[in-house]
Amino acid sequence: MFTLVEMVDTVRIPPWNFHRQLNDAIAEELNKKLANKVVFNVGLCICLYDITKLDDSYIFPGDGASHTIVQFRYVVFRPFLDEILLGKIKYCSQEGVYVTMGFFDDILIPPESLQQPAKFDEAEQVWLWEYETDEGAHDLYMDQGEEIRFRVTDEVFVDTSPTGPAAAAQPDAPPQPGQPTPPPVEEEKKEAPYTLIGSICEPGLGLLSWWNS
Repeated sequence: MFTLVEMVDTVRIPPWNFHRQLNDAIAEELNKKLANKVVFNVGLCICLYDITKLDDSYIFPGDGASHTIVQFRYVVFRPFLDEILLGKIKYCSQEGVYVTMGFFDDILIPPESLQQPAKFDEAEQVWLWEYETDEGAHDLYMDQGEEIRFRVTDEVFVDTSPTGPAAAAQPDAPPQPGQPTPPPVEEEKKEAPYTLIGSICEPGLGLLSWWNS
């Protein structure tokens, strides 16, 4: 689930931090820059583990800060494929069941990866598993907050780095009398930079125990 990733970065230390130990100042700057951020094709950065090498520091003309090339290891959340994790249901939609682990929310279990047969209850906005027993089928709801185990089947990275300002659209001519007003342009949906795709291992740690009690 967690791994150590070797990284290299140039760290800028402002002059008002020159009185501090260099390692402490660099560690603080690295955590400010990386902690709780997703690095493309790396994972969710958690915290600095250690600093392995410091090159010489330089001060460039016009900038009073020091610049140091740093080699370091960072703790990163990136589960391996087929790893089994424990989470809680955050909410459900037609797209599937969204799961949270507390510190990471972008986990989706699509409908085909749920316990089958499963169906979506439009009124309650939850998925349910039609649990077969000797007495017939019973609907077990996958309620918000229910603990589940899921297997990581895929991961999706999306490059969300800024690409520069979009070209300004030319204003259209105002509609003539009697003509319909054109619909407003829909804003582009923001994508998560890192998403885990999973398949459910258990419908919920409490569902079957509740039914059997």
